[in-house]
Amino acid sequence: MKNSEIADILDEIADILEFKGDNTFKISAYRKASRNIREFPEDIEQLWRNGELSKIPGIGKNISDHIDEYLKSGSISKYKEVLENIPKTFVELMKIPNLGPKTLKLLYDRFKIQTIEDLKNVLEKPETLTLPGMGRKKIENIKQGLDLYISKKAEQRISLGVAFPIVSEIVEYMKPVCTNISPCGSLRRMKETIGDIDILCTSNNPENIIKRFVKYPKTLRILAEGDTKGSIIVKEKSLQVDLRVVEPDSYGAALQYFTGSKQHNIKIRTLAKEKGLKISEYGVFKGEKKIAGKTEEEVYRVFNMPVIPPELREDRGEIEEALKGNLPDLVEQKDILGDFHVHSDFSDGSNTIEEIVQKSISLGYKFIGIADHSQTSKFAGGMDKQKLLERNKKIDEVAQRYPGIKIFKGAEVDILGNGNLDYPDEILAQLDFVIGSIHQGFHKNVTERMIKAMENPYLDIIGHPTGRLISGREGYDIDIDRVIEYAGRNGVALEINAYFDRLDLNDINVLKARQKGAMLVIGTDAHNINMFEYMKLGVAVARRGWLDKKRILNCYRVFDIPLRRKRLNK
Repeated sequence: MKNSEIADILDEIADILEFKGDNTFKISAYRKASRNIREFPEDIEQLWRNGELSKIPGIGKNISDHIDEYLKSGSISKYKEVLENIPKTFVELMKIPNLGPKTLKLLYDRFKIQTIEDLKNVLEKPETLTLPGMGRKKIENIKQGLDLYISKKAEQRISLGVAFPIVSEIVEYMKPVCTNISPCGSLRRMKETIGDIDILCTSNNPENIIKRFVKYPKTLRILAEGDTKGSIIVKEKSLQVDLRVVEPDSYGAALQYFTGSKQHNIKIRTLAKEKGLKISEYGVFKGEKKIAGKTEEEVYRVFNMPVIPPELREDRGEIEEALKGNLPDLVEQKDILGDFHVHSDFSDGSNTIEEIVQKSISLGYKFIGIADHSQTSKFAGGMDKQKLLERNKKIDEVAQRYPGIKIFKGAEVDILGNGNLDYPDEILAQLDFVIGSIHQGFHKNVTERMIKAMENPYLDIIGHPTGRLISGREGYDIDIDRVIEYAGRNGVALEINAYFDRLDLNDINVLKARQKGAMLVIGTDAHNINMFEYMKLGVAVARRGWLDKKRILNCYRVFDIPLRRKRLNK
């Protein structure tokens, strides 16, 4: 799929236009088109061949022409046009977190910076502090973003949400010739970032397996083609994928071994040694006799344990709890009954309320929460009070046509600089739920603002609590432990934002929230109905945080959802 390739180019065009001070509506159109293309589940090349590009929301004639040009020639003339008169290195500089096109323009105009080294030097110059908006805190944030960018580039890891569909497609391609097949490593443990990919399979004809694998249609380069192992670079993200073929009676042992983590496996090997056993990717052995290995159930049963879910295998006490029979009954995708964080076309979403409801019904949801942006978020089409009331009226109209699903009237309300919410209480009182989020002032008293916001009895959920972006933003200057503790004491739910570049809260903080007794809610933050697919990523984070369905608002029946509002109205 070329979706991400095209989306990346459109994002870069938007960045360059912003650097040049171009029309804000044009910039917004490019960003919206990029997001919708990136999230669209179907292959954009196939849509183009079928003349169906209009199926993607936000694709007008201008963007459609760009796509047509790219798929015919491999380039977009508009991209070349906007690159004129600026250094080519700016494409890389604009990827640095906390820098941004406007700040880059400021530094370029004053110091003529063109490279990362130029940027490093300028950030140490005293005169940089004299530029508008370039205080010490701003400079420190850019330095942190630069360090993060350099480290991420060195690691060459990609987000789970990018890797997962790529690997899923390869697994489906290989299934017809495999008796068993599964990804391993950090992907199977559903970690938020992924390095190289390992896939494990069994077959009676291993040579044919490898031959088929290296002929995968999206192979960029073949690195290895042996009897039982193949290695390729796939076109998307230049990701390395390794496939191993093992004997059927060793599949479980190999799956356990190659799933990891390293720390988890070390403890398992220690347990084996204490029992006078040896364990490897080939099986569990007592002397020369193999006593287990065909399935993971066999392997863990040797140690008087149930199979430990892959998401828990991080040496965070899961082995000790398994030995005591105290592993949690982790939440599953089937437990999810709805989504509270969905944006409609009343703010910056691409779909109508009716389209959102229809998609929700197709997923088997019992409820859906429409949470459009509040008035201060003008960049995201935030609703003023009148537009909010119009949106609520529209929800009532749609609800009459779809009595089988509950449509909650909500809003993602900005937490302002003083900790107040963006709507007065008389407006908040007309909503079924309120998500409080920070979208501005990431380094200005964030902890205190969140705590004050949670004192408002109409606030139900804190959205994307740390504000981090996996691709390159560390997040707010926040004491998340204090926020978690306060939320747990005061009945405010914390969001696991399932958007692939957020996954916020992360698994460590979810585990802390669980220990502090806080409720969690998984929100896709969907801006189009295709983003509903990210719910599975949020469920993965919840599982890595040891959550059962009783801790998650999405898993409650409509009239049992434990929102603050229920207590407020009693």
